[in-house]
Amino acid sequence: MNINFELYKIFYEVATLGNITKASQRLMISQPAVTKQIKSLENQLGGELFIRTKRGVILTDNGKEIYNYVKQGMHCFESAELQFSNLKKLETGIVRIGISTTLCRIFLLKYLEKFHKEYPNIAIQVFTDPSKTMREMLKDGTIDILIAKDLDQEDDELNVTKLGELHQCFISSSVHYEELKNKTIPLKDLDNYPLLFPKSPSSTRKSLNDFCKNNNITLTSKIEIASANLLEDFVTIGLGIGLVTKEYSMKKIKNEKVFVIKTEPELPSISYSLMTLKNSYHSFGANRLIEMILEEVKKQD
Repeated sequence: MNINFELYKIFYEVATLGNITKASQRLMISQPAVTKQIKSLENQLGGELFIRTKRGVILTDNGKEIYNYVKQGMHCFESAELQFSNLKKLETGIVRIGISTTLCRIFLLKYLEKFHKEYPNIAIQVFTDPSKTMREMLKDGTIDILIAKDLDQEDDELNVTKLGELHQCFISSSVHYEELKNKTIPLKDLDNYPLLFPKSPSSTRKSLNDFCKNNNITLTSKIEIASANLLEDFVTIGLGIGLVTKEYSMKKIKNEKVFVIKTEPELPSISYSLMTLKNSYHSFGANRLIEMILEEVKKQD
């Protein structure tokens, strides 16, 4: 049985008000049209729903049974409309973001702080899986937004908007390997020192490996560390020279706890972008966060 929803809506109003005239006024349709639609619903269901009286209408026993179900349905629709309205007004919802811990700290935190102040009732989920994994998560709808270092090749399924660049460098403790301060050394000579690298499959590590391969340079790691914070700490206590993202380590560089080693050739910068799935629907919250990010990036151009 496939009964038009509008018939149930009219039935609900008539049953709730107990009066066809009042129902027609609320529904803003004529009284004869309401009567006709009620008759159509009764015919389709196969039984009378109302008893007509001089004062209005009252539900039959069968009508009361139907009314209880229709009432629940109408309340569900009203709740759905209210929820959608709240989502549209950014009073509820969720934003799911894929991003590396490095980019989150360097780039995204300031936007999350502003977004949360303006829309405190919107939940935020942050995923920090490997970039390749998060691209698949973006494609299957697990996340709404991906902020990551640029792809090795174009992906026709994704919208990609460049946000900025990160700079790789080697750092040393300010009280160790002082002979490397204030001078430029051949990059290949760093292989004579204990080197600390991010653990694969770090995109920073991959970028270094590709760069060294293209320049016929061999650099061998002494220690591999998954955590950027730990790598900095290991460098600070003199365990070796570390490969880092300069922007991430800027605080320790400015505080002169570590210094940047200048090399020839210099390590390449790495572009990073905001990625979304083409032809997909984004929540109101996700759209607003994207707008905030792109508005600020545009100001900086």
